[in-house]
Amino acid sequence: MDRRWIPGNQFTLLENGEEFFPRVFACIANARREVIVETFILFEDKVGLQLQEALLAAARRGAQVDITIDDWGSPDFSERYLGALREAGVRVHSFNPGLRPFGWRPHLLRRMHRKIVVIDGEVAFVGGINYSADHLGDFGPEAKQDWSVEIRGPLVAEIHRFCHTALAEGQRHQREQRQWWRGRRQWRAAPESLPAAGEADAMFVVRDNRKHMDDIERHYRLGIRSAKKRIVIANAYFFPGYAFIRDLRNAARRGVDVRLILQGQPDMPWVRTAATLLYHHLLKAGVRIYEYCDRPLHGKVALMDDDWATVGSSNLDPLSLALNLEANVIIRDRAFNQQLSAKLEKLMCESCNRIEMDQLGEQQGWGAVRSFLAYHVARLYPRWASWLPRHVPRLMPAVSQPAMDKP
Repeated sequence: MDRRWIPGNQFTLLENGEEFFPRVFACIANARREVIVETFILFEDKVGLQLQEALLAAARRGAQVDITIDDWGSPDFSERYLGALREAGVRVHSFNPGLRPFGWRPHLLRRMHRKIVVIDGEVAFVGGINYSADHLGDFGPEAKQDWSVEIRGPLVAEIHRFCHTALAEGQRHQREQRQWWRGRRQWRAAPESLPAAGEADAMFVVRDNRKHMDDIERHYRLGIRSAKKRIVIANAYFFPGYAFIRDLRNAARRGVDVRLILQGQPDMPWVRTAATLLYHHLLKAGVRIYEYCDRPLHGKVALMDDDWATVGSSNLDPLSLALNLEANVIIRDRAFNQQLSAKLEKLMCESCNRIEMDQLGEQQGWGAVRSFLAYHVARLYPRWASWLPRHVPRLMPAVSQPAMDKP
């Protein structure tokens, strides 16, 4: 994939499920030819049922519908749910399904963590929001804070081509390929290019386990090293590599206003523990750290200076930066940067606690040892991650779990 700035795009920032789900479902309702969905998590709750309804309606109108779910992130569906989709002609693909001995799901590494939607090759969505009710405020205190973007313009054609390639490659490596594709409709071509829809330059950047193993991290680091005034990163799972931490520290030392918005109410207990082990190193260099405390932070967004921003699925931890399949858009546009900046500024002012060095105290004893070990794990993990098997993507027809069938 050619990594270049593509001009003429329009981006709409969507915050949480309240803004994201209605836009996605409305666009699917208008689909004429094709719907492609990739998601890490799809639950059979009220949001998953709304997505099912939208996909069924699109397929019955004659649109070709493909949805790819990750087998680890979306483990359990009733036969009623999957059967209705298949009967309507929806192709449901499961990414790298594995055995579940005694009901366990041990195949954690190298998951499909992307969240992408492409409709008719004309509009796309990229971000961090899954299809589950915990992205809605009425879920309660555990509702997640996150963002996505709606995209129109020439970048959509590149995202569309990427999704077709991912589907084709995933099917190529499964033994049941001929049986699964027999009698199925062929890919419906979309325009090679699309007319300009706005003024934003943008790139679609992915992380895979072959040719683009560090693309997202590399673009983050390029932005950090070139920043002159400010860097604001809001990221749910923050434990980046040594080089990333060094770039942040160097930026703060040269006078850049560097701010991190991290989880203060984590959805998993280890998240805050891992991040806080690096707090001393960052605070000593002048990095400002804010913990978002209203509810679990699930976002993966950043901005730098006045016109650079990114939104996507990639966390800043070993899983996202060295193992999982991820997708981000990088946007060069002052208006979008200002809009995202206003959202993050509001979070810092109204919903965050700023962490100061005196709150952490001196590093002594076991705390100092943990911090030392964490810092050097961060320095070394890209090396050990490269030793793990890099299996090729494999898509299989999704199967229901009888024990989880809904009444």
